[in-house]
Amino acid sequence: MTKRRNSRLAAAISLVSALALTATACGDDGSGITGAKGAEGSGKGKIVFWDENGGVRTAVWKEIIADFEKANPDVDVQYVGIASTEAQSKYDTAIQGGGLPDVGGVGAAMVAGITAQDALEPLDDRIEASSLKGKLNEAMTENVRSAAGRDELYTVPISATNGVLYYRTDLFKKAGLGEPDTWDDFYKAASELTDRQKNRFGYTIRGGPGSIAQALDAMYGQSGIDSFWDKSGKRTTVNDPKNVAALEKYAGMYKKVTPEADLNNDFTKMVAQFDSGSIAMLNHNLGSYQDHVSSIGADKFRGIPQPELADGTRVMVSNPVSGLGLLKSSENKAAAWKFIEFAASHASNSKFSESAGLIPANKEAAEDPWLDKSETTQLGAEALFSGRTRIVQLPYYLPDWNTLSKADSESGFQKVLLGKMSAKDFLDTFAEDLDAAQAEWKEQLG
Repeated sequence: MTKRRNSRLAAAISLVSALALTATACGDDGSGITGAKGAEGSGKGKIVFWDENGGVRTAVWKEIIADFEKANPDVDVQYVGIASTEAQSKYDTAIQGGGLPDVGGVGAAMVAGITAQDALEPLDDRIEASSLKGKLNEAMTENVRSAAGRDELYTVPISATNGVLYYRTDLFKKAGLGEPDTWDDFYKAASELTDRQKNRFGYTIRGGPGSIAQALDAMYGQSGIDSFWDKSGKRTTVNDPKNVAALEKYAGMYKKVTPEADLNNDFTKMVAQFDSGSIAMLNHNLGSYQDHVSSIGADKFRGIPQPELADGTRVMVSNPVSGLGLLKSSENKAAAWKFIEFAASHASNSKFSESAGLIPANKEAAEDPWLDKSETTQLGAEALFSGRTRIVQLPYYLPDWNTLSKADSESGFQKVLLGKMSAKDFLDTFAEDLDAAQAEWKEQLG
């Protein structure tokens, strides 16, 4: 995998170079080109906001913009919705050719690439001097800070999803089983709720696309290891013996308490089986909660945080946090920051998070009554805000992270499920490439 990674890196560098040589101003004044310093501005006038999840969140953002403009009549916010699948490429093109917004939605998975091109303004000092000081969830703040791969904050966290264990309460009640709060309870329930003759299974394991994220969550959740890198910051803990043992146990469920089709099933099929009652437990995130409610009703399932260890310790891997970034090229940073501060405030953040069914980053918003009506979101918020959950920050800042954790690893994980590769060999190979990618990243930072 290392040779493939090096060739991809070289190709990426060539592409960026080509963009720099061929990009045009795209019909604007060229603002937004790499390294542009912008200006603080008057704090009045027009600013442009890019929503990186346009369509899905357009309505609620327009409400927040209307609220902001009412409170700040001397600022006009132009909303631009961008499909999430196109956001990264649109930023890259504008960074090289001009046309960046003043404020941009920047998820944790994108922040390192945009920051590496010197396009985002550091925000620590602005937060420290603002009404947001002390109001943002520490775990989410650490997530976006870590995602940038630097010791500075480049986005203000807005909301997060997290890993959820959905389970069929009707099936658990019928079997006389309690909630799967611990990993021991989880494995016991998976076994007792499996009846292969009747095509009923205790769990559905993700073996197709998206499998690695869930496998990592299960590994670190069981091992209790709470850092992706060792103390040196050079070697990953992914192949620590405790993680190897955890993956062996997790993968060992395949075909014993899970459907054989899980090897290739996509998430849509897994959800359909869970909602039909042939699967008792399913891992996903908050994003699918409402779908289950619509399909089977809220009284037949619950969504709880990942199980705890026997001693009450809960370890979870980080999920990408959405945030707002201030573009360095903005000529009106004062007005742009006003909007970011407003959007991350108690009222706005609560409105956004309730609409999206996500965990708010603002601590005050996380205490609002609407969370009582959304139990799964409330439990997720409690897990993040309690201070008892330890979060393993995944290295979203690595240029090769998406490829290493998806295309390069998913086929290997399938071999582990099939018994054609040991968990140790799989994780050792994964670790070798991660360590090489980390070394390259540190070398680039100097």
